Amino acid sequence: MAFQGWKGDFVGFFRGLELDNSKRYFEAHRDQYEREVRKPMDDLVGELTPLLGPAKIFRINRDLRFSADKSPYKTNLAAVVGPLYLHLDARLFYIAAGAHMPSGAWLIRYRQAVAGGAGADLARRVEKMRAAGLDVGGNELKTAPRGYAADHPRIELLRWREVGVGKRFPLEPWIATPAVKDRAIETWEAMRPLADWLSDHVPQP
Repeated sequence: MAFQGWKGDFVGFFRGLELDNSKRYFEAHRDQYEREVRKPMDDLVGELTPLLGPAKIFRINRDLRFSADKSPYKTNLAAVVGPLYLHLDARLFYIAAGAHMPSGAWLIRYRQAVAGGAGADLARRVEKMRAAGLDVGGNELKTAPRGYAADHPRIELLRWREVGVGKRFPLEPWIATPAVKDRAIETWEAMRPLADWLSDHVPQP
């Protein structure tokens, strides 16, 4: 079925789950979850896959093995489609791309690229994306990373421990229409300068 947007009361589902994060609540509302939350995401990623690449929708069940918080369910639904991350909850629709929780070895290569000849180009791209209303950066160190001067001209970029770009959309009427797909594609195009730079200079192994 063609993607039509999130038309049901998905906000009510998520708010109820926030108030009663229990198996009892989820099982009582499982049909609503499948119909009004999960199915539209299935349809959306199905239409984005030919454009962006393979997709994965994350389980709403939380992995509790190493968590002090034993709440069994996430209060959002998220997916990746190729390089793009999509997130829906009771308050917003979030789109992001970049390097999330990269390895230490990757960060070494990233910082070498930033300090080298490619760094000025990244700084220009970041400035343009921020001017376009995107959030760029991620999880900064409080001090300069080892081996780099605190007054380095690109110290902000060097301090990043994650390298991401994202945009948060408040839930407005378009979320219940096929326009969500267009919004996702437009946002991805605005984010591509960062993704392309990472692909060119710090490719994932």
